[in-house]
Amino acid sequence: MPANFVDLTGRVSIVTGGSRGIGAAAALELARAGSDVAVFDLDGDEAGHAAGAIERETGRKARGYAVDVRKSEVLKQMCDAVAEDFGGIDHLVNNAGVQFVAPVSEFPDDKWSFVTSINLDGVFYATKAVWPHMAARKRGRIVNVASVHGLVASPFKPAYVAAKHGVVGLTRASALEGAPLGITVNAVCPGAVLTDLIRNQAPQLVESFGGGMSEDEALARAFLDEMPSNAFIDPQEVGQLCAFLCSDAARSINGAPISIDGGWAAH
Repeated sequence: MPANFVDLTGRVSIVTGGSRGIGAAAALELARAGSDVAVFDLDGDEAGHAAGAIERETGRKARGYAVDVRKSEVLKQMCDAVAEDFGGIDHLVNNAGVQFVAPVSEFPDDKWSFVTSINLDGVFYATKAVWPHMAARKRGRIVNVASVHGLVASPFKPAYVAAKHGVVGLTRASALEGAPLGITVNAVCPGAVLTDLIRNQAPQLVESFGGGMSEDEALARAFLDEMPSNAFIDPQEVGQLCAFLCSDAARSINGAPISIDGGWAAH
């Protein structure tokens, strides 16, 4: 085993939703560990900017791709393009995700479809698209960014909680099929990571809690009150966990939902 046991030299990684937040942190940590990186994002310009920043900082090859994870055929085409551009695919970090907050009785049907199509269907489509490339190499690592809400629930997030529980189930099912092929599939389950996805929930949370509080107070009530650590998680922490799970050091970790949540799911 090399001195740096998270050694991804010569590998190729795809990160969906890789231009910001946890995705950007994961893409950067993969590159720091030696992997070349393909950044998938709905906004191709943002993906390109993120890839350029990775190249400048790490010297690894990185490229951005405009991808809508809700479209299976697009994902297949783009994954095939990555294999052509980089020479193969070794890792996939399924990170693309969205959120909408409202009580069940008021939750709009179109928002249910919006959240589940990206947070769950997109994970399946991307997994399906990379599978033959990993099988051909007889090695693969898929890391699904689920959530603590893949393990426990919170009010006002029915679509998100349902989708993330689905991601954990898909992780386990895929891991069983991948094991004989040398493909591992795991889920990381972060608690409150301070990203735009969380910051942008603040106005909806204030309304859902009945008003009378600041946005910071609403965020604390919705997230930090559930975390014994009482502190938001840095995206880099999640990115480093993703990089470890892609390494050979994690070869025997498979089908696992791994909490990184300050103790949230422990109670």
